[in-house]
Amino acid sequence: MSSVDTTIQLITRGEAAGETCGPELAEGPWVFDLQAPSYGPGASVADPIPASTPRQGELPEVYRTASRDELHHRILDAKKTLGDRVVVLGHFYQRDEVVQYADFVGDSFQLANAAKAKADAEAIVFCGVHFMAETADILSRPEQAVILPNLAAGCSMADMADIDSVEECWEQLEELYGTEPDADGRVPVIPVTYMNSSAALKGFCGEHGGIVCTSSNAETVLTWAFERGQRVLFFPDQHLGRNTAKAMGVPLDQMPLWNPRKPLGGTDEQTLTDARVILWHGFCSVHKRFTVAQIEKARAEHPDVRVIVHPECPMPVVDAADEYGSTDYITKAIAAAPAGSTFAIGTEINLVQRLANEYPQHTIFCLDSVVCPCSTMYRIHPGYLAWVLEELVAGRVVNRISVPETVVATSHIALERMLAAKP
Repeated sequence: MSSVDTTIQLITRGEAAGETCGPELAEGPWVFDLQAPSYGPGASVADPIPASTPRQGELPEVYRTASRDELHHRILDAKKTLGDRVVVLGHFYQRDEVVQYADFVGDSFQLANAAKAKADAEAIVFCGVHFMAETADILSRPEQAVILPNLAAGCSMADMADIDSVEECWEQLEELYGTEPDADGRVPVIPVTYMNSSAALKGFCGEHGGIVCTSSNAETVLTWAFERGQRVLFFPDQHLGRNTAKAMGVPLDQMPLWNPRKPLGGTDEQTLTDARVILWHGFCSVHKRFTVAQIEKARAEHPDVRVIVHPECPMPVVDAADEYGSTDYITKAIAAAPAGSTFAIGTEINLVQRLANEYPQHTIFCLDSVVCPCSTMYRIHPGYLAWVLEELVAGRVVNRISVPETVVATSHIALERMLAAKP
């Protein structure tokens, strides 16, 4: 089975059967760098993007026109020259053509630990998205340079909760709840932000007694928060918060949705008073694509199928699946399965297709038959990786991600709490 990128190219040229969510996916990501700000083709193409989103300048022509083989040798040569001075991190959702060069591959939780562990490297090249590179900068030594190969690799979910909107929400909640703890010493509300959020929001949580979570340790984090607070404000992904809290026994009517564009979040004082978890109106456009109908189709065509979905999927999809869990959970479940197992997976297509390649003894397919990768992970390409590495060889640091010192201190507190909350 070929990589997702190769599959997209073949489908677009009419040389393979199948469907993609847009012919623009076959273009080099640099085509979109100089256009009006957008997340680019893929799952988030229709999501509105903030005007303040970082932009990527023009990638030098030599990298835009280089063949795949030429880029391969340039990257390998640069890595060999740099040696232990640089570490390359690759997220599970990156295209295979990038992941092959990573020194560590994992989910956001694993890569946060990897960034912290590589204290001797002069530079961390993070093949992921912007909030992940920010996290690496917070956890790394001040002298280490954290580099994002393409500054346009953001995250539409992370952008759905901005610091101004969260602070305004917090002010309204404090006015309603007050700030005094109850008889058990629990404060009225604890903020919990998903890893998929800006450094500013991680700093907000650190400043207000809160914590960061990942899809791997969300239940552990909510348990931590309930021990300290009467309720939780969970942002930006409503689905991870709802699915996790529901599994812990929190009733749905105690999980109101907070819409930052409406007064009091679009709800009322009594509902907020009765709430255990207040969910932010955010979501992942990749995982929003999965449906119950897709699961029903998979079961009809493969009676013995094992359906595993990511907890960022909507609740009806999670309820209809056999299991749900983080990307690491999905990977481990497939690795441990007896030969001949059949899996229908509800998460980003690059990981699903890579697992299908790695475990040919199984039948593994994506619930969504349309090839539609994460728009922002897609913005990282071997051309950008070759460029930032060769710039390091030349003694120049480009695309450095630097979190302001005022944010580092408070966000570091929330992240250290996250790293201690092992699932």
